[in-house]
Amino acid sequence: MGLLAWAIIFFVVAIIAALLGFTGIAGAATMIARVLFFIFIVLFLVLLLSGLLAGRGPHP
Repeated sequence: MGLLAWAIIFFVVAIIAALLGFTGIAGAATMIARVLFFIFIVLFLVLLLSGLLAGRGPHP
């Protein structure tokens, strides 16, 4: 499972916990989902930039 899938899972857990009144669990799951989402975004941008820069080179 990828990082984005884990972020979605923790987001769903946070919503369910918030609906049931478990605010501590909801806050923790929300924070985990947020961290995983931002890690996913950073990795995506780094790989996108490295792919764009690697594609440019001297042409024969």
